[in-house]
Amino acid sequence: MSDEIRKRTPRDIYYMKLAYVISERSTCIRNGRQIGAVIVNDLNHIVSSGYNGNPRNMKHCEEIGCIREILQIPSGTKMEICTGVHAEQNAIIQAGPGALDATIYTTILPCNTCAKMIINAGIKRVVYCEDYPEHMGLELLRELGVKVDRVVVEKPPRIS
Repeated sequence: MSDEIRKRTPRDIYYMKLAYVISERSTCIRNGRQIGAVIVNDLNHIVSSGYNGNPRNMKHCEEIGCIREILQIPSGTKMEICTGVHAEQNAIIQAGPGALDATIYTTILPCNTCAKMIINAGIKRVVYCEDYPEHMGLELLRELGVKVDRVVVEKPPRIS
């Protein structure tokens, strides 16, 4: 055995890197808006994951175009115009009751809509990496007692 003790990757960094790998499945065509999320329970088991993209059975934006780009809607505004489902929303839907008391790792700060879903799902902690132009979600999470931490990791290179 080596005299050096191998340093293990801290859990927050590990799960955030996984969220970035999951984001590679995103079908969003906007630059920098490929988002991934991972929900982890208190036993450190992955409960679910999600990435952003159009609803099941709907054509992807690379085929139909991005309505937000067509209408020149700035990031962080009028999110209801987008046809995509957010990564956090997809992870929560797939987790069902498994999200209760869990931690969600998301590559970006959750928007206000996602924050409300996170709260109602009973998620107790949000860990994010990148900032988001709108901070209503952050304020709501903190106001209602959800722990929010920012963990900065280097975005891993695409696997493809």
